[in-house]
Amino acid sequence: MTPEERIEKLLTEIRDGQRAHLEEYKRVTAESLQVQRESFESQVRHIRMYRRLALVGMIIIAVLFVYVVWLAQSLV
Repeated sequence: MTPEERIEKLLTEIRDGQRAHLEEYKRVTAESLQVQRESFESQVRHIRMYRRLALVGMIIIAVLFVYVVWLAQSLV
């Protein structure tokens, strides 16, 4: 095997290794992005749920406050 053939073989192996590395990088990156999307969507769902719970809680507190004021006035 001549030096040129060895160099060409080595460069081919390096190129093939780089291609394999690039494909693995693309796969891992795509998987990471999917996990981030799922996490973001989960956070959005939880925020909506907490907002609804906060609204319901405020309504209950407002109703109880009105009831306490009404009871206080009826006792006077």
